Amino acid sequence: MSATPRQRLRARLASGPLIVAPGIYDAFGARLVEQAGCEAVYMTGNGVSASLLGKPDVGLVDLTLFAQHAHRAAACVNIPLICDADTAYGNAVNVRHTVQEFEAAGVAAIHIEDQVAPKRCGHVAGKEVISLAEMAGKIRAADRVRRELDPDFLLIARCDARGVAGGSIDDLVRRANAYLDAGADMIFPEALTTEAEVERCAREIKGPLHYNRTGVSPRLTLAQLNELGVAIVSNATGALRSSMIAMWDYMNAFAAEDVAFVKEFTEKHRQHPAGDLHAFVGFAEIKKFEEEFLPADDVAKKYAGAIGFQP
Repeated sequence: MSATPRQRLRARLASGPLIVAPGIYDAFGARLVEQAGCEAVYMTGNGVSASLLGKPDVGLVDLTLFAQHAHRAAACVNIPLICDADTAYGNAVNVRHTVQEFEAAGVAAIHIEDQVAPKRCGHVAGKEVISLAEMAGKIRAADRVRRELDPDFLLIARCDARGVAGGSIDDLVRRANAYLDAGADMIFPEALTTEAEVERCAREIKGPLHYNRTGVSPRLTLAQLNELGVAIVSNATGALRSSMIAMWDYMNAFAAEDVAFVKEFTEKHRQHPAGDLHAFVGFAEIKKFEEEFLPADDVAKKYAGAIGFQP
């Protein structure tokens, strides 16, 4: 029996080195990450809020919406999906339901943060954090439920204590180690601002780290992160930002009747690995399935002389 994505993620973390898990916000992005040869993919709450609601990451996406969205992403790839679970949508009682929903969705790992609800993007000012005692209780609750459901389900505690008003690395390190004691497998130290802060976290936090190389945080190389012993690196909104800029350029050109731009775009990307949208999303697989299970005459009629992309 082959290992599950959760088991593969745990085994990979135990063996090292650093896992690169690019940030995405939907199933299409997850497929792109897998095609790029990455070993894991990360779903960002910031990106989900922007793409599904067109609104900022200020706690507007609820558990049901996020878990269903994560399920679609996890179902279309074979690599493990690591997913943002915000504050777990309430206190320790809500945590139980949150873990159940993400586990049922097929997600390999979630991270829960110690922000006050409604939360906000970890790299935006105005955050507040709950008490260490309350967060430790939430981690203990999450740990109990995941052990009952699937012990391989990875639990990451995100600490936002550095980015709050008056926040410090001292408080982040103290909280992080308490979260590990409460049952977290890994720490996500959010919004670090210097290489020295990253180094201190790697040195003093007594567990593996998930590093978010984006926003206000330094862009340390993979070699530097590996040397520090960081376990996972993600770039939460890289896909969102790059697609946003590309779509802005295309839409404005199309709206301005810039036929030359649109034609040039089409020709330029015709030979790109992702240039054939129909092939990329799997139309050939659909046709193969039809040929195996539908009556042969019906399949022949569907495609013989038909206009359009031929899988």
